Amino acid sequence: MSDIKINEVVNIIQDAGGRIVGRTRLQKIAYLLTATGLDDNFRFAYKHYGPFSEDLASSAEFGTLIGNLHETKDQTQWGATYSTYTVDGEQPANAADPRHGLASLAAVADSIELELAATAVFLSREGYPDPWAETAQRKPEKALGNRIANAKTLLRTLSEIEVPKPIHPALFN
Repeated sequence: MSDIKINEVVNIIQDAGGRIVGRTRLQKIAYLLTATGLDDNFRFAYKHYGPFSEDLASSAEFGTLIGNLHETKDQTQWGATYSTYTVDGEQPANAADPRHGLASLAAVADSIELELAATAVFLSREGYPDPWAETAQRKPEKALGNRIANAKTLLRTLSEIEVPKPIHPALFN
């Protein structure tokens, strides 16, 4: 069985302002916290939606069953289901804390642009020489229009937060 870390998932949601919409968004926020050295509780591998942690998914699921984590499921206009995570006893986040800064910015970012940004960071750290081209190749339906440019802008904004492992500036171009 995987290592269940309910409190760590709760902390991520609290850092994001007490609410995260979408399982993919939860995964990408947790990954960016990990990639920047602000968290080390979950390990990530590449899945269809980019960096993914099975332990994080299991911890969120168990947290909704036995912890103080709440997941509501809603349906989009086109019939897809999405989750919204909240926590009991929400603790106010410290605005000066880089975890809060990164998580709260990512929580309100466009979900597809966040997914593209996290994927490019992941692929960069995995040694791909052109992580944006690789991201676009893996996600052609999501890399349309200005989404790659907007994902780079998101990373540039996130990079303004002082973190132990900064996002490499080459990912902004």
